[in-house]
Amino acid sequence: MSSNISTDLHTNPSLYSGLDVYAVAGNPIAHSKSPAIHARFAEQAKQAMYYGRLQADLDGFARAAKTFFASGGKGMNVTVPFKLDAQALADELTPRARLAGAVNTLWIEGGKIYGDNTDGAGLVRDLLAQGIVIHEARILLLGAGGAARGVMGPLLEQSPKCLVIANRSSAKAVELVKLFANQAAVQEVALESRVLADLEDAAKTPYPFDLVINATAAGLTDESPLSASAVANIFNPGSFAYDMVYGKTTAFMQQALQRGARISDGLGMLVEQAADAFLLWRGAELGTLIDPRAVLAKLRS
Repeated sequence: MSSNISTDLHTNPSLYSGLDVYAVAGNPIAHSKSPAIHARFAEQAKQAMYYGRLQADLDGFARAAKTFFASGGKGMNVTVPFKLDAQALADELTPRARLAGAVNTLWIEGGKIYGDNTDGAGLVRDLLAQGIVIHEARILLLGAGGAARGVMGPLLEQSPKCLVIANRSSAKAVELVKLFANQAAVQEVALESRVLADLEDAAKTPYPFDLVINATAAGLTDESPLSASAVANIFNPGSFAYDMVYGKTTAFMQQALQRGARISDGLGMLVEQAADAFLLWRGAELGTLIDPRAVLAKLRS
């Protein structure tokens, strides 16, 4: 078991004789915590594997991934900006990857490349582990891009009371509502879209939300998608604010704190989606041997 915490950005599977080789692909990728997470899972489950990094050129994901698998690589996690490229590369997609419209986990089996998306499952597991009740909850999802789409299916599976998608422009949010309308109907969830400006209007947003998830990239640039008047409408002390960005208290999280709400960054989602990928690759029976919350606690310390 090799613990790869180095920042070699071009993992070559042929160099690791006797180990099953995996990697996380992105650009940039040097900052990724995935190698540390998977090294810990491998240790817990006593798996002979190596997990490295793969920084593909912005227009070269397919080439890099094919080379990785041809050299003996077994599986790959995929992060920004390659989740759509990974979907295009896969020969077979799982139903949740098709729904998510993006792929964050690849593996090779019988000469075919399979693609899945574990982001939504990771988010739901992190929320549940933090004691957040999703069933019958009022949920506000900020953003309508790939990150939002990737978590919609698993959130709806939990049968919240309502799921409101709020985006700067309405077209993408309306598109997501159409895409998930059937699933929402089956789960009896009120699914609707709003523009962010609607959140400032007490007539259009008459109640606060139990759970507000920021799936926009605003946290990366220390901005928030929410205006002060929107914040007053959507948060109360019973709310929980979750930002998919991790490693800092974002402007969105600070706004929630000022309204007395509880907050979380997305580090737990990162660990939980990694656990899902690990079990897809190594076997579901190892689920009793890995402890994602212990890995998360170590990263937090």
